[in-house]
Amino acid sequence: MVQSDVVARGFVVYVGLDEDSASAAGTSLHKIASELRDYVETLSADSQVHIAMAMASAAAEGSDLDVVRQALGDPTVTHRVGEPVAVAAPQTPSNVGVLIDLSRREVKLDGEALNLTFKEFELLNFLVENGTRTVGREELLHTLWRSTDPDQMPNERTIDVHIRRLRSKLGRLANTVRTVRGQGYRFYEHPEVVVWAAPEYSI
Repeated sequence: MVQSDVVARGFVVYVGLDEDSASAAGTSLHKIASELRDYVETLSADSQVHIAMAMASAAAEGSDLDVVRQALGDPTVTHRVGEPVAVAAPQTPSNVGVLIDLSRREVKLDGEALNLTFKEFELLNFLVENGTRTVGREELLHTLWRSTDPDQMPNERTIDVHIRRLRSKLGRLANTVRTVRGQGYRFYEHPEVVVWAAPEYSI
């Protein structure tokens, strides 16, 4: 029974699609998510959209949609009566190396939180989500500064400055964010760099 003071405040759309399939179709998960966000904003200027990428093991069983719903903690997932529910406890990250916690928007180096600016985290987050490819400066500007007044749109040197500051804060693991000459920037995996996305209920 729904209480009289309870109203719909939004909705969640789960999309089951891996990055390889998206790439084969000539797109990417980030591009699809960004276009969905932009479309919602055109329908209602008052809308608030939060996008959460589902990070899961490539060996996880089930369809892409099932894995996404479980990874993001979908509270509507049901199980058959008597069927045990397996809940994977999040791994406790090591205090050695870099921990990139996408859900809490935190980055730690050897257990110490890094004081990243909003744009520095957005830049790192975008590179992590697009870790399978090199991202050009123009794309970074268009995506991360898209709401900036066109008359005050920064140039590509702005990206270089933010990258330099981000690398400085990443210390000895700064080379996980690399320059690809003539193309842009790319995030490279490293044994001491952990990307952690705890379950969320919103998208």
